[in-house]
Amino acid sequence: MKNKNKIYLPLIIAIAIAFGVFLGSSLNYQKKTMTFFGGTPQEKKIKRLINYIQYEYVDEVDTDSLLDGTIKNMLSKLDPHSVYIPASEHESVTESMNGKFVGIGIQFRMYKDSLTVIKVLENGPSKKAGILAGDRILVANNDTLYGKNIKNSYVIKTLKGKPNTSVDLTVFRRSENKNIPFTITRGEVPIASVDAHYMIDKDIGYIKINKFAATTYDEFKLALTDLLDNSMRKLILDLRHNPGGYMQVATKIIDEFLEDGKLIVFTKNKKNKIDKTFATKKGAFENGHVFVLINGSSASASEIVAGALQDNDKGTIVGRRSFGKGLVQQEMDLGDGSAVRLTVSRYYTPTGRSIQKPYDHNGNKSYFSDFEKRYDDGELMNADSIKVIDSLKFTTPKGKIVYGGGGIIPDVFVAVDTTIYFNNIHYRKLNNFVFDYADKNRNKLKYWVLDDYVKSFDNDNEIFNTYIKSLPSDFQELNDYESSNLKKYLKALFAQQIFDINAYYQIINKQDKMIEKVLQLNKEGHPLAQ
Repeated sequence: MKNKNKIYLPLIIAIAIAFGVFLGSSLNYQKKTMTFFGGTPQEKKIKRLINYIQYEYVDEVDTDSLLDGTIKNMLSKLDPHSVYIPASEHESVTESMNGKFVGIGIQFRMYKDSLTVIKVLENGPSKKAGILAGDRILVANNDTLYGKNIKNSYVIKTLKGKPNTSVDLTVFRRSENKNIPFTITRGEVPIASVDAHYMIDKDIGYIKINKFAATTYDEFKLALTDLLDNSMRKLILDLRHNPGGYMQVATKIIDEFLEDGKLIVFTKNKKNKIDKTFATKKGAFENGHVFVLINGSSASASEIVAGALQDNDKGTIVGRRSFGKGLVQQEMDLGDGSAVRLTVSRYYTPTGRSIQKPYDHNGNKSYFSDFEKRYDDGELMNADSIKVIDSLKFTTPKGKIVYGGGGIIPDVFVAVDTTIYFNNIHYRKLNNFVFDYADKNRNKLKYWVLDDYVKSFDNDNEIFNTYIKSLPSDFQELNDYESSNLKKYLKALFAQQIFDINAYYQIINKQDKMIEKVLQLNKEGHPLAQ
């Protein structure tokens, strides 16, 4: 079973990278709106062809769809990060990067044909109205929201709306065995980009950032202040699987670590115009040490953070080579709700490195399958397998050698932990089992306190054994690694149900190889950790 499990690793992460880089890499430049004035011969040519097809073609044609395909094809000839955002997707992408949306403030899933509330978001409209986790929303403004054919997109469209508008709900509460009416006024609901922050030990703090959205700096600043108030002297900044986001947000975060006047990043466009960004006097953690965790899914703005700290001899970069995206995009509104994000410049780290990996101007397949090549080449297991180019060698102020040409190479390498990957069936089964168990035992689970939970939850393996018995017989036999990791994930998922995502990471980070490496460096007094 172990060999089969390893097969899933490159496939799962490659899919995540492709989606994440599409989202994050196209949003790391200050947003602009542009429109065309007048018409060049090329523009008139395209418009004439579309009109000709629309009015004369023998069959009915969706010219909007035809034009969308033409735009996508055009952009595919440029670079992998110049992308077209259809009107149907633009709103959700914009909301995600704005860090908020207008709705009723719940996380939900269709569970056994019912719209079931998984989590009620803090300070959101539903929380204020009294909606509880486990509630089933049956009706919204006379629209039925249960049944086999209800799609998530329909639910989202029904529950979202304009600020200060109301929605009438009929909710079934299982614990009371009755339907309850609610009227909820829609409002702004935050989308967190800082997943977790907590003290790992007496002087090392931890912050996990999932993207660089408009609200990320404010979230980060609150987390950093809280940790400093708890006597933090060293920070683990976790940027694994962070696809990027707004460049200016990343530079504000970097400014918290670097002294006044230090170069953070610079960009260069086709006219060789250079724009430089420098640190200011306001850094709150200039005297502390930061460890940055990266992997092959850390891209764009994440690489700006890692590169700036590495080149200024400020932080220790721990993990595996990052994605390798050094292109900057600018948005152009196409007038119908859709937009194009076009690459307009390249960014460079303070030593002058471009970390953009090579790409083909006529297709992106090999570009986004690069992770599989890294896996096959062995660089996920061995630092010596990372290919560097001597002509792209740079030196930091303290004499450290760094390389450009395809991602940030960490100062301290940590091989991928293949023991944490178990058969794909568990990814599907675990969430359903945890939610179902929590839904039936909410009154019992709500009395847990986090410290006690971490020490003693399911120490007798009763819940774990119940889960194993629910599996097909072929998957009930586990080796020690699989059993240990399943217990950890089960405990983490219950922590998320009972407490929050912060509690999830406090559990899931136990025995994390990169965090263990940081703690080892710190304990041994490694020069990079001082």
